[in-house]
This record gives sequence, structure tokens and C-alpha cells, in this order.
Amino acid sequence: MPKRSSKKEDINEIAFRVVTESTSEPIPITSAKKRKNPAAVALGKLGGKKGGRARAEQLDPARRREIASNAARARWKNKPD
Repeated sequence: MPKRSSKKEDINEIAFRVVTESTSEPIPITSAKKRKNPAAVALGKLGGKKGGRARAEQLDPARRREIASNAARARWKNKPD
């Protein structure tokens, strides 16, 4: 049985597609996703690279160890023995 699409098409979109297919005009390809601003992406990457190291330097070793052990427990929680 074929899976149903979870995407609901608007009635106007369907009408547009039918008209363009029937008149043999090429359908313009538009992306539904918004494009990200490359400058903002680059700026975010810079902050992300600095953030983890800066946070680790501020934490004391005991707290860092606690965070790491919690992460390891979460990773291995659902793994079979």
C-alpha cells in the first residue's frame, strides 16, 4: 500500500499545477525552504567554535566530569549489552 503524503497542497497550488501542465508551460521551480543568510551562518559558526571551549574553561573539573558522565550514560542507555 503506498504511503500517503503528509504534505497538504493548497487548492490554488493544485489549480496552478493543472493549468501549467495543460498549457505545456514549464513549471517554475521554487524552493519552499528559506535560504539562510551566508553572513549570519558564518558568524554563527564562529561563535559555535568559541563557545564550547570557553564553557569548558569556565567549568571546574568535577562539573566537567559530571557532564561527561551524564552524556555517556545518555548515549549508552538504550544500547544492548
